[in-house]
Amino acid sequence: MLNKDSGRRSVLIVDPSRLLNELLGRIIAGMEDFEVCGEATDAYSAAAAVSKYKPDIIILASELPGGGRAKFLRRLIPQYAVPVIALVPAEADRGELLLSGAADVIVPPDGTGVANYRTRLTQVFKNALNLREICCGGTNYKMRRQSASAADGDRRLIVIGGSTGSTEALPVVLAGLAQVSDRPPIAAAVHMLGGYTAMYAKRLTKELHISVCEAKDGQRLTAGCVIIAQGAKHLRLQSDGAGYVARVSDGERISGHCPSVDALFLSAATLEPKKTIAVLLTGMGSDGAIGMARLRERGAFTIGQDKKSCVVYGMPKAAYDMGGVCRQSALENIAAEIKHKLKEWT
Repeated sequence: MLNKDSGRRSVLIVDPSRLLNELLGRIIAGMEDFEVCGEATDAYSAAAAVSKYKPDIIILASELPGGGRAKFLRRLIPQYAVPVIALVPAEADRGELLLSGAADVIVPPDGTGVANYRTRLTQVFKNALNLREICCGGTNYKMRRQSASAADGDRRLIVIGGSTGSTEALPVVLAGLAQVSDRPPIAAAVHMLGGYTAMYAKRLTKELHISVCEAKDGQRLTAGCVIIAQGAKHLRLQSDGAGYVARVSDGERISGHCPSVDALFLSAATLEPKKTIAVLLTGMGSDGAIGMARLRERGAFTIGQDKKSCVVYGMPKAAYDMGGVCRQSALENIAAEIKHKLKEWT
């Protein structure tokens, strides 16, 4: 069920009407568990958007130029079986869309009763995400699971830490990983004050078109998710037998900081370090060095940002001096290093 992952799921809106796109965007923006990842106005741009964003849910809002929605569904579902919600007036025939692979059919919003419509649409989304398969043209297709958890046998993990300069360095790394279809969960701890990390996560989500959220205690990490340590709170990870879970807590400063990169890295070292990639970005001081050394000692692949590309070559240098860095890399090359290692594990 959706409540296993408190990160927001991505929704692609497919509709030629700008007004309806904007209305749906406002409705979904007010949802706690969902966000718009992109928009498309016809079947051709929709196919490109699906390939780019790999959405968890698609909304087909009205008829498409150059081909009907049923035709689009019959092409889409065999290749990319995710829930598709079709918006159809109450008096219209819905049978063809359901037979062609729509997960559900509901009436479109009319601009009134937005809060009630948001509640209804949220429930439709959640119900659709529980489907295990969908029938399209008489054939059943297993639903694609964008957010398969570590319980499915994938124990890979990426942890990232940083401080001074890292609020701008982290987006560079994430942008380079945005198109990795089987991206492992990413947990990051950056030295930030309380009250700023939620806004920072929203900014990254908007700019990078990937789901980034402020970590919540008890949140299950899922494939493709990115969680950011809350300002002034420690983020640690643990395994509960079914997968990885975030633990968020108050506490004394560790290595001089809260959130502490060492707190995150040391917790990751107790999980599956041989399937873990740790990255230490630009920052003043030595937070993260102890945790990175422990991770490397236990078999993790560790990357330190190099001196030339750092704003402050403090934290990566401390980790390097302790023997905790497998590879030093320029900021613009870190994502490529991560992708190369992930390919080795496939």
